[in-house]
Amino acid sequence: MKETLNKSIMETFDLAFEERYAKVLTNDDDGIIICELLTDYVPIEDFKRTFEKISEIVKSGTYNKFIFDKRALRAFHQPSMEWYFLVWKKEMYGFGLKVHRKILPSEKWFEKMVMIAKLQIMENNPGNIIDKLDIKYCDSIEEAILS
Repeated sequence: MKETLNKSIMETFDLAFEERYAKVLTNDDDGIIICELLTDYVPIEDFKRTFEKISEIVKSGTYNKFIFDKRALRAFHQPSMEWYFLVWKKEMYGFGLKVHRKILPSEKWFEKMVMIAKLQIMENNPGNIIDKLDIKYCDSIEEAILS
């Protein structure tokens, strides 16, 4: 039953694009975009390029939920996170993208690094929009879609 449920949920998504570092899926009806990272490290310029493509998708539709699957990562890159948090999320908020679901690698050190970096970003950038976003951490794509 669970396998059927997972398959039926994912069948409602279309492949927007896939490249070396990421696969992006969309569900126009539910206003959801999924970005699944495919490699253990994404150089910042490639990261930004991928998210600029996602920005175009957000701007062309009525999306309100972004699911970011980072389970493939094995390296934490602070400058990428800062840009994603301070620039990209803020811009996309203006286009209605207010619900964010994140799936982190299972390694506890990665989660700890994310939380430390997030706290530091918030302290150093008091004008951030974190309090306006609905952010949750999930264990699976299905959980992220349904939450």
